[in-house]
Amino acid sequence: MNQDPKIVIALDYAQPQDALTFIQQLDPRLCRLKVGKELFTAGGPQLVEALIAKDFDVFLDLKFHDIPTTVSKACEAASRLGVWMLNVHASGGQAMMEAARERGPSFNVNQGSTYQVSAQVAIISSIDAPTANDRLVFLADATSMILS
Repeated sequence: MNQDPKIVIALDYAQPQDALTFIQQLDPRLCRLKVGKELFTAGGPQLVEALIAKDFDVFLDLKFHDIPTTVSKACEAASRLGVWMLNVHASGGQAMMEAARERGPSFNVNQGSTYQVSAQVAIISSIDAPTANDRLVFLADATSMILS
């Protein structure tokens, strides 16, 4: 689609029309787009399809977290939409992350080598260390989770 831009623009809008108006100022050869939960809930798959139709790579930032089968099917649906990248929440466990990898977006490089494009979120940035260590049940402290 594009020339592998390193910039990802977060479309932090409540209304799809606002996001569609904003992207008219952008060149898909120079950036990619991130669609999060609020915008995706408001605009649905149709919004993602509209962004892709305008030649943007889309990072679907929904942090999937559920039983492995459900996450796998959600990742497959995102793949059918044509997203460039998605993410899952690592606290869902290894089986869930493997299920996501099996059905998540992929792309071909060098005549058939397939690479999966997904990210795992270990802990969300709004949780500080005292909250993570005192109120949530983790087998590691927050700092080691982020740095590992």
